[in-house]
Amino acid sequence: MRLHGFLFLLLSFTSAHAFFGYVLVRCQFTSNTDYIYLQQLFIDKVLLGQFNSSVGQYVSFTEKGQEYMDLLNKTEGFMEQTKENEAKCKDHLSLMTDFVSKSVEPTVRVKSVKAASSDKPDIISCSAYNFYPKNIRLTWLIDGKEVTSDVTSSDELPNGNWFYQIHSELEYTPAAGEKISCMVEHASLASPKIYDWDPVVESDSIKIAVGTVVLVIGLVLLLAGLIVYKRAGNGRELVPTSLRELLPMLRCETI
Repeated sequence: MRLHGFLFLLLSFTSAHAFFGYVLVRCQFTSNTDYIYLQQLFIDKVLLGQFNSSVGQYVSFTEKGQEYMDLLNKTEGFMEQTKENEAKCKDHLSLMTDFVSKSVEPTVRVKSVKAASSDKPDIISCSAYNFYPKNIRLTWLIDGKEVTSDVTSSDELPNGNWFYQIHSELEYTPAAGEKISCMVEHASLASPKIYDWDPVVESDSIKIAVGTVVLVIGLVLLLAGLIVYKRAGNGRELVPTSLRELLPMLRCETI
């Protein structure tokens, strides 16, 4: 686990060529009780040298950089600043330990996915979102028995914000009365948690979504009709479709 941070940029120029130099400061937490502090110096993407807390001094990676690293090691003020930065890295160790010791329960959704080809079996997807730490296990169950065939799963995918997501798919055509479930095992759960796929609930959700869309379309048509009616009342050119003719179109029933 790593914590990266840029502290400052160093720029220098000559008449013939512009050099770009920068320093990368990094706290690398190797465990809950240990860390490495790195301070790396670059010129035009070339690593000249670095300070490594496990070594305790600046080390050069180029022949030309050796003179500069020796100078930094002999400069008392610069070394004092480096030690102060290392101390801050150590101070944040407890903060990182508190963070990584906590686990976040995943949000799990089980749903059907339409197959790309009509001659293929149905696909049921189990997705787990926003969980921490990374390791997790998804298992498919049919009537309580584990299924391993016709199952494809992704790796744990990082969200970029410390959390992860994972997706597993089961190719299977459900029979009447069968119970299909996704079992999730994760550090945030005291015991494995089972999520059942419910085609009835999924169908109802689709109906509600369709009904909502129809309702919105009806409101838009109603607003358009009111605008037409208002313009007609102001003596402007009448639009052939009147509000009365629009009303039968505005009937909105939830599917």
